[in-house]
Amino acid sequence: MESTPLLPFRAEAELIALIEAHGIRKTVPAGTVLLKEGAYVAAAPLVLSGLLKVDRVEEDRELLLYYIKPGQSCIMSFSAVLKDGMSQVMAIAEEESDLLLLPADHLKSWHARFPSLQQYYLDLYQEYYEGLLHTIDMLAFHRMDARILDLLQRKATAKESLKLQITHSQIAQELGSTREVVSRVLKKLETEGRVELGRNEVSLPENHS
Repeated sequence: MESTPLLPFRAEAELIALIEAHGIRKTVPAGTVLLKEGAYVAAAPLVLSGLLKVDRVEEDRELLLYYIKPGQSCIMSFSAVLKDGMSQVMAIAEEESDLLLLPADHLKSWHARFPSLQQYYLDLYQEYYEGLLHTIDMLAFHRMDARILDLLQRKATAKESLKLQITHSQIAQELGSTREVVSRVLKKLETEGRVELGRNEVSLPENHS
């Protein structure tokens, strides 16, 4: 097994050579839609720097599923590649991101041949599975104030910042709610000292829990 700056795991020398030969480096600005629901998955993105978010879309409403941070790939894209299926999620660049795109026509055969790639995606699957269970738990069993705080804390962790540039409408969109409901709850949370509101900005206090 060998290591390379392009991969977040130790891999077979042959796999590294194949990825270096066929992988596509691409830098995308914030807001770039990399994948749409119902679209063919041409490549699975591996994030080298930056941040992607993956949403589930139903009509005009969205639900944030998870973030893809440096060293991670999109398990839903990978699953679609293995099944020769269409994407069931939307992937968007949350901030400017440097990506390594693994072409679908190569990735499927690589996964069949190389144990290191199999283990990498197995580990990702376990991590994202636990994250999705958390999302379902928040949606099914928690009030809107807890869901908003959870979303903000997840964003703060992903962005490594307690000050978030985000609007009430964006929060509502990612929670599958309405701006009016979110604004009302945010005002309540501000009164309780659990968030600080600014113009298109929400901050968590240093001692948030």
